[in-house]
Amino acid sequence: MKRLAQLFRIAGKAVQHGPRLMGRVPQAWRVYRKAGRQGVMWELRRRTRPGNDYAAWVQAHDVLDAGQRAAIVARVAAMTSTPLISVLMPTYNPDPVWLRAAIDSVRSQLYPHWELCIADDASPNEAVRDVLRQYSQDDARIKVVFRPKNGHISAASNSALEVVSGPWIALMDHDDLLAEHALFWVADCIASHPDARLIYSDEDKIDEKDQRSDPYFKPDWNPDLFRSQNVFSHLGVLSTELVREVGGFRQGMEGSQDWDLVLRCMERIGPQQVRHVPRVLYHWRIHSESTARSMNAKPYAAVAGERALNEHFERTGVRATAEYVGFGYRAHYALPEPPPLVSLVIPTRNGLALTRQCIDSIARKTTYPNYEILIVDNGSDDPAVLAYFRELAARPNIRVLRDDSPFNYSALNNMAVAQARGEVVALVNNDIEVRSPDWLSEMVSLALQPGVGAVGARLWYPDMTLQHGGVVLGLGGGVAGHANKGLPKGLNGYAGRAALIQSFSAVTAACLVVRKSVYEEVGGLDEERLKVAFNDIDFCLRLREAGYRNVWTPYADLLHHESATRGEDIAPEKRERFLREENYMKARWAELLRHDPAYNPNLTADAEDFSYAWPPRVEAP
Repeated sequence: MKRLAQLFRIAGKAVQHGPRLMGRVPQAWRVYRKAGRQGVMWELRRRTRPGNDYAAWVQAHDVLDAGQRAAIVARVAAMTSTPLISVLMPTYNPDPVWLRAAIDSVRSQLYPHWELCIADDASPNEAVRDVLRQYSQDDARIKVVFRPKNGHISAASNSALEVVSGPWIALMDHDDLLAEHALFWVADCIASHPDARLIYSDEDKIDEKDQRSDPYFKPDWNPDLFRSQNVFSHLGVLSTELVREVGGFRQGMEGSQDWDLVLRCMERIGPQQVRHVPRVLYHWRIHSESTARSMNAKPYAAVAGERALNEHFERTGVRATAEYVGFGYRAHYALPEPPPLVSLVIPTRNGLALTRQCIDSIARKTTYPNYEILIVDNGSDDPAVLAYFRELAARPNIRVLRDDSPFNYSALNNMAVAQARGEVVALVNNDIEVRSPDWLSEMVSLALQPGVGAVGARLWYPDMTLQHGGVVLGLGGGVAGHANKGLPKGLNGYAGRAALIQSFSAVTAACLVVRKSVYEEVGGLDEERLKVAFNDIDFCLRLREAGYRNVWTPYADLLHHESATRGEDIAPEKRERFLREENYMKARWAELLRHDPAYNPNLTADAEDFSYAWPPRVEAP
């Protein structure tokens, strides 16, 4: 903490005095270049917050004591099924010290039913082969294949696969470490979910001094995020039968061979057969030649990742192309020809300046060629507004629908959607301003994908801090909050999640796109019980209940003007209604509010910045 506090002071001076001092803090300078002073202050506040001291968090919550070890050993002894887990490790010329540490971390597992299948890819360092021979002689559970010729990591992995005898394969690099309880929690997951075929865990990084840092607390299975980054590795565990069924590792995919393998596996199973263990079970070694430090260490891995995704899209009949964006991948989904009509539903009452700004920005900037606008006028009485609406109604693609009933956001939208001519509808607040011309093309292309329900946009406050990066359920003891709220533009957020396409349990209706048929299938917004608050959250959760997934994209960029200053909806005359709607949500969606599958129980439920949870909301051993 002292070092971070010093970094904060230096960075503060650097921001004031320029790049000369920033050279003392390279990381802060990189942040400054991306997001300016605001970004540096955000990042330093986040890192120096006591709750984000990862070393302290590890000591408090992720180091087993003797009692916990004994409890795990007792649980293993009580298991009715103890599947053999084959740890698959290709090796090529690792530092012998790190190789020994990697092997020792497997031998130290509290779950004893494992084998370690190593294929050495003709390492030129004789010391590496000596280490492997010694371990295989000392422990019959360690199998070693010495390849006569170097064939790179896919060929070496397949050589290790040939000697696997267990029904499950755990993938491990030759210089990384497993947590001592890693395979126990994998076996526990297998026992709890007998239909599982793919299992993955959380992970962190470990340096040359064995200092742990940078944990990635992942969401439950999230196929859209998986197409943006390889959340499966590490620790990745796969059904041996499934791996052999798809043909093992493919040569030519080196650098992204694990990702390619999982893509091919996931195409053959249901999403419920992919399970997540929300614990740090894998420590990824940071060194100059590791992608744990930077993808620049293996630029070919980025190319292989694009190829893996593009071939995945081809095999599954999805018209999309992948692009590496430096910290992950972007999938560009193609629109059908001709693009379907989209009905933009914009409720409003008076608010001339905001509404004009919204409509003008849509008309001026939107490149999507086929849309209509439905203005839902909820009792406007400003003569200037009424004159403006008459002017709008004269345009061929704009209709003004009048409803003088007391304000009911759900009913207003439902009425308009019923009259919409479009195959796709977009719910848009009147305080939205378009930034990216292809916002609607992006959202519609996602909404038309099989299995997708609602699609949400990335919304910014006027000061260019993030207002909506997806919805996280149950934050602050309430119904929901917004992921990475307040993040300055230029930063990618926790694990890049403020800048990657992914699924969330819900997205805001301030800008939401959905197929009209899907909207009607689940009954639209709840105009009886949720007239004002939480209707969009409830709508998204009903979509999820019906089998759809809700997707958020950072490539639909818009401003959200009034929300930054309008305050909470708890004025005295509204409080009773707000509490009634909040209580309904807490009763209807209690389980999801306790555990949002798009979030992680090791992350705080008290803030929106992905800080760590003290304590984590996970089962003790």
